[in-house]
Amino acid sequence: MNKITRGLTTTLVTLAIAVPATLTSTAVADPRGPAATDRADLAPGAHVAGGTGDAKGVTLRLPRPTGAHAVGRDVLHLVDEDRKDPWVPTADRELMVSLYYPAAPGTGHRAGYQTEAESKALLDAQGEVGKLLTPRELSSTRTNARAGARPLRAGGPYPLVVLSPGYTMQRSSLTVLAEELASRGYVVASVDHAYESGGSSFPGGRLLDCVSCEQVLPTEELRRVSDGRAKDVSFLLDELTGPRATWRHAKLIDSSRIGMAGHSIGGAGTAATMAADPRVRAGVNLDGTFFTPVPGGGLGGRPFLMISSDMALMPPDLDDTSWQDAWQRLDGWKRWLSVRTAGHLSFTDWPVLAEQLGYQDPAIPLSGTRSQQITRGYVGAFFDQHLRGVPQPLLDAESPANPEVVFEKKG
Repeated sequence: MNKITRGLTTTLVTLAIAVPATLTSTAVADPRGPAATDRADLAPGAHVAGGTGDAKGVTLRLPRPTGAHAVGRDVLHLVDEDRKDPWVPTADRELMVSLYYPAAPGTGHRAGYQTEAESKALLDAQGEVGKLLTPRELSSTRTNARAGARPLRAGGPYPLVVLSPGYTMQRSSLTVLAEELASRGYVVASVDHAYESGGSSFPGGRLLDCVSCEQVLPTEELRRVSDGRAKDVSFLLDELTGPRATWRHAKLIDSSRIGMAGHSIGGAGTAATMAADPRVRAGVNLDGTFFTPVPGGGLGGRPFLMISSDMALMPPDLDDTSWQDAWQRLDGWKRWLSVRTAGHLSFTDWPVLAEQLGYQDPAIPLSGTRSQQITRGYVGAFFDQHLRGVPQPLLDAESPANPEVVFEKKG
């Protein structure tokens, strides 16, 4: 019998914005384990507010970042010619990277959210619920970043934060967090790992689907994903900070201040990356099982933040001991926080978009607004403290302003 883990849901609705698990019939493993089938945390959408069930014509918008800077965005396609793809061995390993950075106000043009092909792949997996929104409406979600914006040199070089999405999810799922960090003075590299999402656009009109989904079951095999992401990120850092950096604005990056955060298996990949690459100085795991165990000797004293969804909403037979094991092995500054009434996707963009569609899942009461206020606030505070050296009282104790956030452990 497979071990049940946090962050594993059984349908491709992990790609979707508000889809009740009871309304989808495509059963494909997601990195949280078989028992998560009965969980409603995938669906900020158990019913439609107002009862119309029709969101046609809606204009979706991401919340404005809270930082002082305008946000620019570039897109980079990287090919590791020295490494074959772990899922398609005939191909070299490829990454698509969205790079967000502090920008001069009023320059560039509004960046897109995702391609229409990516939106179609996402919505096609959802049956009747996917028809509530057209691919064009989803892909036209209004972002705050400006494509081609002129970089803001004053105040740089800036710390770099790498973001890695959950398994089967696209990098666009962490756009709210990426824009927030860039507005606060970070360069952010948000990564699509080839063949690990339900549909990511690559050059040449290619839409690469989740080939790896056919190869990583039972769930014990998911370590292949988190270990692979560590290799992906090390290659990315070589490309962004090495002597022959491939990004045109690479001089914006302070290579001595690099952090990483990931959702679900992206969080597991964060710990795996830190174990393998000392350039990553600080890491965040957003509700992901540590498929790659933290080494017995720790992470060299580097800080690590663990943020969990509401443990009361997890399956009663959850058998994920990896967080307890990781906690014991982490040897630097560390915090284990949980968020009351939050579900697995509460740390992504989807609750924000679902809220605008009028969806609400009574089993996951945390609103899209609070989901992102908490995610942006605590992740931003963590990197401000550990990459910028600015103390953050928010990380010291529970706060009346954030009653949902529980300090499970401090170290």
